[in-house]
This record gives sequence, C-alpha cells and structure tokens, in this order.
Amino acid sequence: MLRVTLRNLVARKLRLVMSAFAIVLGVAFVSGSLIFTDAMGGAFDDIVEGSVSDVEVAHPGAIDFNALDDNRTIKASVADDIAALPEVGSVHPYMQLLSVFVVGKDGKTVGGNGPPGLAFNYSGSHNLKGDEIISLQEGEWPSEGAQVAIDTGSAEKAGYEVGDQVTLVTPGREPLMKAELTGLLEFGNGGLVGATITVFERQFMQEQFFGGRDVYIGISVDGKDGVSQRDLADAVSKVVPKKLEVRTGDVVVEENKEGIDNAFLKYIRIFMLVFAGISLVVGAFLIINTFSILVAQRSRELALLRALGASRPQVVGAVLLEALVVGFLGSTLGLFVGMGLAQVIRAGLASFGLDLSEAAFPVRGTTVMWCYVLGMLVTVIAALLPALRGSKAAPVSALRDDVALPEATIRTRLLIGALMVVGGAASIGVGFASSSARGLSLVGLGLFLVLIGVSLMSPLLSRPVIATFGVAYRRLFGSIGQLATQNSTRNPRRTAATSSALMIGIALVAMVSIFAQSAAASTDEALEESLRAELVVSNIVAQPFSPALADQIREVRGVHVVAQVQQVFAKADGDSTVLAGVDPRTIQLAVDMEVLEGDLAQLKKGTVAVADNTAKGHDFEVGDRVSAEFQGGVQKLRVVAIFKNDPALAQASYLVTPATLQAGGLEQRDTLLYVVKAPNADLQKMTEAVIAITEKVPTLTTKDPGEFADEQRGQVNQFLALIYSLLGLSVVIAVLGVINTLGLSVIERTREVGLLRAVGVSRGQLRTMIRLEAIVIAVLGGLLGVMMGLAFGISLVKALADQGITELTIPWGSLASFVVASGLVGVLAAVWPGRRAARLDVL
Repeated sequence: MLRVTLRNLVARKLRLVMSAFAIVLGVAFVSGSLIFTDAMGGAFDDIVEGSVSDVEVAHPGAIDFNALDDNRTIKASVADDIAALPEVGSVHPYMQLLSVFVVGKDGKTVGGNGPPGLAFNYSGSHNLKGDEIISLQEGEWPSEGAQVAIDTGSAEKAGYEVGDQVTLVTPGREPLMKAELTGLLEFGNGGLVGATITVFERQFMQEQFFGGRDVYIGISVDGKDGVSQRDLADAVSKVVPKKLEVRTGDVVVEENKEGIDNAFLKYIRIFMLVFAGISLVVGAFLIINTFSILVAQRSRELALLRALGASRPQVVGAVLLEALVVGFLGSTLGLFVGMGLAQVIRAGLASFGLDLSEAAFPVRGTTVMWCYVLGMLVTVIAALLPALRGSKAAPVSALRDDVALPEATIRTRLLIGALMVVGGAASIGVGFASSSARGLSLVGLGLFLVLIGVSLMSPLLSRPVIATFGVAYRRLFGSIGQLATQNSTRNPRRTAATSSALMIGIALVAMVSIFAQSAAASTDEALEESLRAELVVSNIVAQPFSPALADQIREVRGVHVVAQVQQVFAKADGDSTVLAGVDPRTIQLAVDMEVLEGDLAQLKKGTVAVADNTAKGHDFEVGDRVSAEFQGGVQKLRVVAIFKNDPALAQASYLVTPATLQAGGLEQRDTLLYVVKAPNADLQKMTEAVIAITEKVPTLTTKDPGEFADEQRGQVNQFLALIYSLLGLSVVIAVLGVINTLGLSVIERTREVGLLRAVGVSRGQLRTMIRLEAIVIAVLGGLLGVMMGLAFGISLVKALADQGITELTIPWGSLASFVVASGLVGVLAAVWPGRRAARLDVL
C-alpha cells in the first residue's frame, strides 16, 4: 500500500502541485506574519536593551516605552547626591522630549506617522553591554546655543551635512526653530524603527523646553567594576527622594519588552494571523474538493485494492498519506514564501514611517513548527472526509462509473449547515451585546460558523442560481449552454464547495465595505451636525504639537475662540482608551455637544465626562468614580457629565481638563485646534491669517469642516485598502480552487470530452462549455458572498450604533462590482482547463 501510494503521488505531479499551492499561500501568510512580528519585536528589544544603563532613576512611568511628554522633573542636585556614592562609577542625567522633527531641505518632515521624534541632551551614558547609547559618527556634539546633532539616517533623508542650518519642528515655545548641525550620531546598532533623534546642548534644551530650570527627566547610573545592579540600586535608593523610582537595568528591559508586546505587538500578530486563518480555511475547501475528485476518479483503483485484500483503514491511510505529503510540501514552500512576504510587509510599512531595514528577520523554531503543524493538519483534516467516503464503497459498486453520493448525505449536510448557521447567529448576537474581548471572540466564532454553515447548505442554495443561468445559457448558447448547465448540476456538492471558497473572501470584503462606508457616512453626518468651528488645525504626522500655536492664532483678528484638544492614551477602569483634555467652555463653543446627563460646565481638575457608549458599557452614572491610570499615577475622577459620542472630540471616550492631564504627569500638547470666527468677522481674511501662521510649520494643516471630514474619511479608506489587500489572498486561493476543480473535472470527464468531440463539438465550443461552467461557479460564490456580506455588514453597523456608527450606507455599486468581478474570475479561471480539454485527442 505504501509503494502504491508513493507511485500515485509521482504519477499525479500536476494535481499534487495544484493541491499544495493552496496550502503554500495560507502557510506563507502564517510564516510571514510570525517572521515579521518577530523581526519587529527583535528591533524593539534591541532599542530597549541598547538604551538602558545599570540603574535608571525617574518618576514612575516617566521613561517607559509608551511614556508621553512628562512634566515631572528631577532636580540637578539629586544627580550630585548619587555621584557621591562609593558604588557609583558615573552618573548621566538626561532630558527627553517627544515631537521634535527634522524638516528636510525639500520642506518635508522626516519621520512621524507613528514613530516618534525624540530629543535629548548628550549625557554620555552607556548601555548594559558597556557601549555608548548614542555615539558620534561625524563632527562634534552641540556645545552652545542653537546647535543640534541628528541621527545619520535623518540627515541623509533630509539632505543635511555638518555645518548646515537645520529646520526643526518642536513642541516648545518656538514651534519652528533653526539650529546649526554640528554632528551626526548613531543609536546603538543604528536601528531606530523609523524614529528620529536630535541632541541639544544641556543648558539650551533646559531654556527652550524646561523653563530655564536646572532639571532632568531621568538619571542613568553606571556602577563601579564589581558592583552588581542590585547593590547599586539599593545604594541609590537611599539618597534619592521617595517619589522617584529606582530600577535595575535588567528590570527596565524586562518590563519594557513586556509592555511593548502587550501594547501592540501581540495585536499586530493576532490581526495578521486572523487573515492567515481565513486563507487556510479557504485553502481547506480547495483540498476537500481536490481529494473528493481524486477519490472519485480512482474509485476503480481503490476497488481493485479492496478486492486484492486492502482493508478500509488501509485505503483511508493511503489517501491521508497523500494528503500528508501534500501538506508537507505545501508547508515547506509556504515557509520560504513567507520569508519573502515578510520583506514585502516591511517595505509596505516603510511608507508609513516604520523602518525595519536594520532589523534581522529570524526564522525561529516556533515559526517552523506552526507552519508545519497548521499546513499539514489542515490538509489531513480536509482530506479525511473524502478518504472515508472513498473507503465506504463496496468493491463491486465502486467499479461502476456512477459515484454520486446518496441524497441522505446531502440532507445530513443541510441539517448540519442549518444548525451551524443558527448557532453562529446566536454567537454573533451574544458577542455584539458584550463589550469585552470575549465578545469579539464570540463574534469571530459566529462569523466562522455561519460561513461554514452556508457552505454546507450551498448545494441547495445553488439550485435557483444554476437554473437561472441555465435559462440564459440555453437561449444564448443552445446545446453547449445546456451541457454546461447539466455539468454544473451533475455534482452540486462540488460546484457548491468550489464556489464557497470564493464566497468566504467576498463575504468578508463586502462586510468591510459596508462597515467602512457606514463609518465614513456617520463621521460626515456627525461633523456636519456638531462642528461649529470654521477652521480645524491638525498635525499631518499624527503627533502632538506646540500649544504656542493656539496662542498665536488667538491673536488673529476675527478669531473668537480657539478650542484646544489634547488626545492621550491611558487606562480607565482597567481598559486602554482615549482621553481628551479640553476646556469645557471653549469646546462647547466649537462643538455642539449633546450632554445627556449632568453638566459639562462642572468639568474641572479631578472630574471627568464620559461618552454615552462607554458609560453604558461600564455602568457609569453621574457621581460615580472612574479610576484613570496615567503615566504619573492613578487618579479617581468623579463623573460630572455623560455626552453623546462625537468624532469631533478626537474619538475620545472620556473628557478631562488640561489640569487633570498635568496632574497625571503629562505636558500640555495639542492634537487638534478648533477655530471659531467672531460674529461679523471676515471669514476669508481670518482663514488667510490662520493659514499664514500654520503653513510656517510643515507638519500642520488648516482645513474647513468639509476638508476635515475628508481627512477622517481618508483614514478609513487607508484601513479599507489594507483589509482589501489582506483578504485578496483568500480570493486568490479561491480562484486557484476554481482552476483546480475545472482542471481535475476535465481529467475526470475525458471520455465525455472525447464523445462530444466525436459527435461534432468543436474545440472552441468545448472551451465555451468549460468557461460557462466556471462562470456559474464563480458568480454563485460572488452572489452568496455578497448576501452573507450584506447580512454581516448590516448586523455589524446596527450593533455599533451606540459607538457612533449611526448611518447605514450600503455601497451597492461596489457589491455589484464584486459579483461582476466574480464572473470575470470565472472566465480567467477557465482558460487553462478549457485549453487542456480542447487539446485532448478524440480517441
């Protein structure tokens, strides 16, 4: 049996390759996702390990990887006290600042869009390996006044050389400044993951950004030879103020690595693996179809083996061994394709500012293990049902040409499918009603169950579609159309299974399209109704900017109010969320807020206003206390108002005052400015004056409400494009499934093809018949996918009504284009099988 199985594999090389290719693409996505996230994690690990000394002293949370601009400082005298300790080798006090960006000679900002613009004074500190954290590559360190050193990558991108005047965007009192470039620096091994580094002279940095005070944000301490990190930390703890946190370098590295992974790396990994899972599920349909056809084609061969003494387990084992080989080959090739895919992802994200060109892309043992486990497991499970089906036929009956399955099997499929649809719908309903991560998992499970259930029911659902095509085919193509219709109905399970693979991809694309269009329409509607401001100022690099700009705009003639919005990320009641720091008086003049309960005028330090959807999810009422965790510690904020969620409020679930943020350790920075015109003021002149101020800062833009809505819609479109590209892989696998099914069916119908040619069917007519069959399969998948996508999309929008998605917008044109595109997919998929059939010799 083993020899027969291996010879069958060698004899059917083309079928083997076609079957393995679906697994190749699915495993490649798994491999690429794991390799990329490992590379990103390694790059961040290098940064963390390369920027920490033996002991770090700072306020709690001030120097963590996710710390924002911190307003808590340390007096210079603390560094002197530490330096006097006998265990200390050297002390390196430092300042750090975010949102300092280099503007190139072309006027464009270097970096941003996620990676931060970091600024420090030169401290001469060393990392745990004893290497300089920041080393000078060319020129010299800034020594006085407006001088700066920048990293070599930023200098190259900006076109600067030592001695040039560098333009910088800063969050300080000078939003735009000029400084002489005195040196080029390098951080650690050169990898910054898209971040930029600027270094100023100590006193100049204190004057510009710290009010001239002799203070620092943190102190790095190197121990003398032979002094352990623990002993050094214990000694330092005795001389520093109790409010400061003293941590060993190893502890800082471990905590920051864990924080980076929990904050976003694991979510990126899960996000990408979800699409890898979709691709593997679609690939499983292809495998099931392929082995179903192969088992049917080899019914006589299997019957002969049974007649010669092979048992049913041996027959099942032979088919599963073939599947195991297919899965092994597909997983192996997928692993290597995934290496290339990881580089493609790297290049794509580089355009968004995430530069991993210096990162290593490791292929770890766990990645290899998961690729083989998933690839081979999916293949074997997909081949199990065809293998069992092939083993059930008695030797004599299996020798007949008729291998159609009994109707009882179809009825069983329909019953199981209906139960899965009902169970999936219930899971989706419960998931939408829950606001926890468990609810999201239930929604995902429900979607999966519904899709598989509809796939099982698709032989019944396909009948009216095939019948409709049959009427059109007979009128347009005569007997060839009649043959194509009969071939499509001859094995409804095969037709339905092939179309189901395409259905899954199109259903998800349609659902995302409906959600995206509804989200954009809801944002437009909300902004049109609530935004009173005539102008909106925002940062194109998605980073906070200097509050000095708001002061300058207030001086413009015709400006009545400038409402400042500072968006921050923090934890509230244990959940990561978005808070906005606002002045309750000015924000209500700029935004027509709907306050449902309480009084927003009472918003002050120590209080909070909560969006209605968040209040509902956490059962908050006016007077309750919200536990808000900032980098400066936890504050108990009293709820004074509940407001209707509004996109004009920077997607914030909570509103607090700037004083509350400052008490949380955050420096004042602006995310948005809303400019309100004074009564009877000239709007055009006011707009020109505001633009004249903001256009000096290359990162800022000034927009009217319509342009601001377009900007918000553009962000949704970017996300939509990403989802489309990821779901596109499942559609590619589905197309391969159509090609594979048609190609194998041509082999299965060799005698039929010869007979048709013998009675006068031309090669062109034969190709047309195959093409018409492919169109039925593809359009059936498209129609089922659009129907599923409609149901999912409408349900999702209705469920998110309290999250601000209030306008249900169905992109009928896009949905129709999906069905048309499915038909074109069928035409293209039939090219190779049609040519193969036409080339078959009549005899």
